[in-house]
Amino acid sequence: QVQLVESGGGLVQAGDSLRVSCVVSGRTFRTLGMAWFRQHAGKEREFVAAISSSGGDIAYADSVKGRFSISRDNVKNTVYLQMNSLKREDTAVYYCAADLSGFRYRSEDAYEYWGQGTQVTVSS
Repeated sequence: QVQLVESGGGLVQAGDSLRVSCVVSGRTFRTLGMAWFRQHAGKEREFVAAISSSGGDIAYADSVKGRFSISRDNVKNTVYLQMNSLKREDTAVYYCAADLSGFRYRSEDAYEYWGQGTQVTVSS
């Protein structure tokens, strides 16, 4: 069983930066593809960013490209999402997800394990 625990969410001002983290246990982290998704209130969950097990293959949603950066530390079993130039529309619950194949995917259907989410609120 893979367990994912997100942290680092909070309330920030528009234009600020924030980094959310996801610590993974229960499986060899370096073999997992990892991703971040988010869910705005009343809407379906959407893809934000994904990274392959090696870190060599990364993808971003167009809405965050150039502002957000996904990275991973295979020693600390942690995946990060660095969010810069935050906008009000980035307000959402952010979830990390793990894929056993090690690849990075945009579809949430590819991910077998999910964290509980961390709230990010951006005020103007």
